Amino acid sequence: MAVFTISRQFGAGGKTLGKMVAETLDYTFADSSIIQMISKQANVSAKWVRSFEKEAGGMMSRAISSIVSQRMVDRILKDERGYLDEKIYLDYLVLTIVQIADEGDAVVMGRGSQYILKGHPDVFHVLLIDDMEDRVKFIMEQYNYSRSRAARLVNSEDKRRANLYKKLGKYDYDDPSLYHLVLNMGQLDRNTAHDILCHLISK
Repeated sequence: MAVFTISRQFGAGGKTLGKMVAETLDYTFADSSIIQMISKQANVSAKWVRSFEKEAGGMMSRAISSIVSQRMVDRILKDERGYLDEKIYLDYLVLTIVQIADEGDAVVMGRGSQYILKGHPDVFHVLLIDDMEDRVKFIMEQYNYSRSRAARLVNSEDKRRANLYKKLGKYDYDDPSLYHLVLNMGQLDRNTAHDILCHLISK
């Protein structure tokens, strides 16, 4: 049993590569399924969980956390209707990713998994990087976006990623020493990267 965590600069093609590897190895592809698992455990809608991921560290989630009183939270939880704030989200995120890793045979996409599973046996941490121009081109091709729209999306996702790691108290998320392998997707095609990861598991 083995697990990959794939961290990536947005637009480096991490999700595409992760799906390819998961399909070849018949592994669980843990991406949007993480949202569903947190939603079920926290007894809230998947849309609510997704909003926390989208706004990680942003004004909306900070406002929600500050406005809702602890008394109200306790009442909501007693009513078993569920509640979510940044701290609860992060607690469930850690719990969910550890659970996936313990079950094994999975590709886990981002969400601080390289920190959460640091030192976990049989986990390989991979980072995908690429330069800004290539990342913008990738988004243009994937979503048929204009250059300006793709560039805005890449920039906003870079900020969101930084905000999430800030919530985890981490600032070194692109430090190569955190990973078993760093793949520069500007120098590799996706099929070659796929073969490298599958070969790593076979060894």
